[in-house]
Amino acid sequence: MLIKFDKRDRATLFRTRLAEGMAKRGMTQSGLAEAAGVDRSTISQLLKSGGPRLPNAQVVGECATALGVSADWLLGLTDRPESAADLLAASMLMTEAPRALVDEQIFAWHREAAGYKIRHVPATLPDMLKTNAVLRWEYEPHLGITVDQAIGASEDRLQWMREAGSDYEIALPLHEIHAFARAEGYYRGLDARTRRYQLDWLLTVHDQLYPSLRLFFFDARRTYSAPITVFGPLLAVIYLGRNYLAFRDTDRVRSFTQHFDWLVREAEIDTRDVPELLADLREGVR
Repeated sequence: MLIKFDKRDRATLFRTRLAEGMAKRGMTQSGLAEAAGVDRSTISQLLKSGGPRLPNAQVVGECATALGVSADWLLGLTDRPESAADLLAASMLMTEAPRALVDEQIFAWHREAAGYKIRHVPATLPDMLKTNAVLRWEYEPHLGITVDQAIGASEDRLQWMREAGSDYEIALPLHEIHAFARAEGYYRGLDARTRRYQLDWLLTVHDQLYPSLRLFFFDARRTYSAPITVFGPLLAVIYLGRNYLAFRDTDRVRSFTQHFDWLVREAEIDTRDVPELLADLREGVR
């Protein structure tokens, strides 16, 4: 909500914030004058109380640059002193997404969000719910002899996640679980025994952890989502393949949360119907 300032009040706020910015930077009037390219008397006049005068835009901009703050903050147009570039850098981060079971960045985000609801749309079946056999089939071709260590470390960390007090909502396209059961597409070549055990494991885990773990399946012909994870109110992350694109600003996180909640509302299979779905798919595995 925008607050309208009287001209005199805005001038007072400008003086207050100019002095605050100088104090934080340890900058004298002479130092600011030199950095801003103005006379020392100009800075002295700006800091004097009384009068509704504000400096011109050029002086405001130069002072803001010299102090490392935004001109909008000096003028009372925002409560955030960071520049637009700094705010953008802080609110959006692109980081590497290694093709590995133990992803330090992902685990760090889970730890940061301990106790919050975590909403997740995975790229395939969620790693935290995969059996060791599926993980081995998926990762061994590129992890090689280190796959055993990776699976062991992943089990330890996923167990930590389950005990962290977070609720997990996971939404997947319905065709993903059907493709898995039939060994189609991404899962082509995965043997029937491994697929049956994975479906049994999903049934077991869902029964053990519900309602702190809730699964939903949506029809991708009607709704769509890229792989995303929303870590409570703190962070929203899109999985791009080689990178994660992470957002921390409140409005973006809220919009991703609303997107996920829309997937849940539109889900073809509600979490209460998941056991029946998995049992039917398990019976059909050949």
